[in-house]
Amino acid sequence: MDLLLFLVGSALILLFAYRFIGRKLASMFTLSDSEDTPAHKMRDGLDFEPARASYLLPQHFSAIAAAGPIVGPILAGLYFGWGPAWIWIILGSVLIGGIHDFTALMASVRHRARSIAEIVREYMNPRAYVLFLVFIWFALVYVIIAFTDVTAGTFVAKASSAGADAPGPAVATSSALYLMLAVAMGFVLRRTRIGSLKAKLIFLPLVFLAILVGPYIPIDINRLFPNLNGQEVWGYVLLGYCFLAAISPVWALLQPRGELGGYFLYIVMAAAMLGVAVGALTGGLHIQQPFFKGWEASDTLGASAPLFPILFITVACGACSGFHSIVASGTTSKQLRREKDALPIAYGSMLLEAFFACLSLATLMILAKPAGGPSAIYANGIADFAKGALSPILPESMDVRPFLFQFALLCFATFVFDTLDACTRLARYVLMELFGWASRRQAVAATAITLVLPAIAVAMPRVQLAGRPVPLYQVFWNIFGSSNQLLAALTLLAVTVWLARKGMAYWVALGPTVFMMVMTLWSLVISINPYLNLWRSGGPVDPIRHFQFGITISLIVLSVWLIVEAVITWRTFIRRPRRATSEEPALA
Repeated sequence: MDLLLFLVGSALILLFAYRFIGRKLASMFTLSDSEDTPAHKMRDGLDFEPARASYLLPQHFSAIAAAGPIVGPILAGLYFGWGPAWIWIILGSVLIGGIHDFTALMASVRHRARSIAEIVREYMNPRAYVLFLVFIWFALVYVIIAFTDVTAGTFVAKASSAGADAPGPAVATSSALYLMLAVAMGFVLRRTRIGSLKAKLIFLPLVFLAILVGPYIPIDINRLFPNLNGQEVWGYVLLGYCFLAAISPVWALLQPRGELGGYFLYIVMAAAMLGVAVGALTGGLHIQQPFFKGWEASDTLGASAPLFPILFITVACGACSGFHSIVASGTTSKQLRREKDALPIAYGSMLLEAFFACLSLATLMILAKPAGGPSAIYANGIADFAKGALSPILPESMDVRPFLFQFALLCFATFVFDTLDACTRLARYVLMELFGWASRRQAVAATAITLVLPAIAVAMPRVQLAGRPVPLYQVFWNIFGSSNQLLAALTLLAVTVWLARKGMAYWVALGPTVFMMVMTLWSLVISINPYLNLWRSGGPVDPIRHFQFGITISLIVLSVWLIVEAVITWRTFIRRPRRATSEEPALA
């Protein structure tokens, strides 16, 4: 019953926040009900394409969710206990993350679906604009590096390591079939008169069929190419997928894959909640992890991890994530059918992701002795929850757990796919904006340039810890979290300047800006210490640590420079609010 109370209580708090804080945000921005958005005004069939809220919400949700609300809460729970992680998820999503996502989307929509960087140029100066674009690009590259490794590791994981009969190669097959089905769904919706509902009724069952087929035709890279590193090969394959996905029309992959992925998330959450309810009522599920473990822990590389500030960069997606603003202003703003849809799609999706993060945390909370990585902990927990939901209607002799475990792993991979291709597309937008490119050939070039650094990272030798190679995502997770949260802080900073110059209540964004800025810069400084200690000791330093150090220093310099530019702008213009133009309607 304690686990059920945890999830129900979390859901009620988030619903309360949506109803009252969300309503306040909507009234502040006087959202329009007319279909007079950039998606209609600039419709081109490639990037600008209006979509109904029921279609865009799951796409946006699946793009922002990914593996972040799974990996982050589980790692934070392992470090500090489930209590600190849960408190940050709830308070962060309601008071910081949701406001960040909503204001970023509205700022973009009110400026012809331009990026946050373009808004920085208009309200700050061209130099800040270039700095912001470069920072965004680096942050997106970090996301690609981290999640490429997470997915590649899932595809080569052995069944025994996860504790179930669903090896990674089977998940790889199911993932490939899932992507093919998404493309097929996109063409069906585009070329036929079949509506969205009928398409989902056709293709969602086919996705479940793909899960069943996976174990019978597993794509085992280690067996096909025994002399190669299977995870490295999968890394390059995934980057190739990112390249193709980022230059394809949104209707061909991004929209249908996002919708299928979003409904996958809904199904997972519904099945897990039902399973928790059944388990709680029958006495089968209890919280076994401690609420609080201590103020300091050791991270996955053995370095010291104090709760302040590491908690706030470990749990990024699920509480607050800068990546969300890039999705909101990069793809979602170009598809928003009407402004009133912004509240459920932006603020609502953030709170929905927070609940998903609570659910991921619950998969850890039921374990007395967690084993394996975050993906294995999550998949085992979801399999247990779903099995509990099905147990009253299935015969005792039927063992559905292997299928449920594979389903959970496919969901995990699906979430990452959603982020990988959306992230690469967004990085392509950033480079094209930075260089002033607009042609199809230049879009291909921008995509290729974006994937150079991830390809180098995939090829680098892994860091060794106690004689064992450390997964790439673990090496980069803290820096990824720091850069991601710092991007959120800088986005909030840009929104604060915009609101201030409009004569609006800029304090709504200013408080979250200061908090996120302090925590993320603090965490970046801490992340440098292990590298400096290795360098001072005179011992060998892994090449990937040099790579990591170089990007970390770049992020710190860029962020501090942007803060200085914002302060200069603030001192110059804060007393002279800018009037709305015809392209930017007044907020109230």
